[in-house]
Amino acid sequence: MSMHFPGDEVSFGRGQDPEPDADEDFEAPDEPPRDGYALATRGLSKRFRGGQLAVDGLDLQVPTGSVYGFLGPNGSGKTTTIRMLLGLIQPTAGTYQVLGLPMPECLTEALSGVGALVEGPAFYLHLSGRDNLARLDAADRKASPATARARIDQALDRVGLLAAADKKYKAYSLGMKQRLAIAASLLRPRELVVLDEPTNGLDPQGTREVRALIRQIAADGATVFVSSHLLAEVEQICTHVGVMRSGRLVFSGPLADLRSAASRVLVRTPQPEMAAKVLADLGLAAIHQAGREVSADLGTLLPEQVCERLVHAGVPVAGLETPGRSLEDEFVLLTGEGFNVDG
Repeated sequence: MSMHFPGDEVSFGRGQDPEPDADEDFEAPDEPPRDGYALATRGLSKRFRGGQLAVDGLDLQVPTGSVYGFLGPNGSGKTTTIRMLLGLIQPTAGTYQVLGLPMPECLTEALSGVGALVEGPAFYLHLSGRDNLARLDAADRKASPATARARIDQALDRVGLLAAADKKYKAYSLGMKQRLAIAASLLRPRELVVLDEPTNGLDPQGTREVRALIRQIAADGATVFVSSHLLAEVEQICTHVGVMRSGRLVFSGPLADLRSAASRVLVRTPQPEMAAKVLADLGLAAIHQAGREVSADLGTLLPEQVCERLVHAGVPVAGLETPGRSLEDEFVLLTGEGFNVDG
């Protein structure tokens, strides 16, 4: 995993702890489950000196083979979580495992199967893309020098940069720089690829390039854990989603479950107060009344069940529909903040 290098070499995905730890004691609750998860945490927390609780009791499970979108507004704890998972900073409390191995005890073994891009790429401006990768590869004690050239060219080819391999890094576009950083994480076969805001700052073309690359990495069999604040990106590439709010995980599961959670029922009636009472009696949440319309979260009920109860209660139903809440609306409800939907 090419993230820290000795001497004056560049660090790929800079990981210095911004503040000393408030408490270096590692409080260990029950171990997270191992089977079937590329990443798993139990009660993972990070408090910095000065009292800032950046991550609070995180219970996270990333299924093996998934493309897991780790979402939340800036400052919600996403990058701090990633840096703990990769061993760049120590948790204040909790336990965690990477590729089924307990951390930090098995740090070297676990991270040999992980490629990562954290907080943006950093390379030597005066070196070519190929020479930058060669320098990173040489710092990897598990990489064979005999196969270096072939592996570097293969990584460049996977990200579509083989034709630009000898161009100086300073001449690369932002999208090319991001793809080179991802190539650095693929110099050896990886079971897990962790990408922190991989499309941040990219133009639409660069975003499409990175999106296609993530799909390809997943198709090749790796689990992909991608941090983002762009809802459109997550909707297009992810199978599972975790949503962070103020250091806490407020949703985790398949993307389809989050979409279903957004299902609403809308009732049009000349007696909205009576309709609202019936919806409340049914246990529906987030009831909203506006004029002659009443809406609520549908939950597990079917629309026809709601209609039957309204009619049985004597509520005249002029119309009933399930318009659905957008995924953006659901995220705003979960986090209490707006998101950048499409960059």
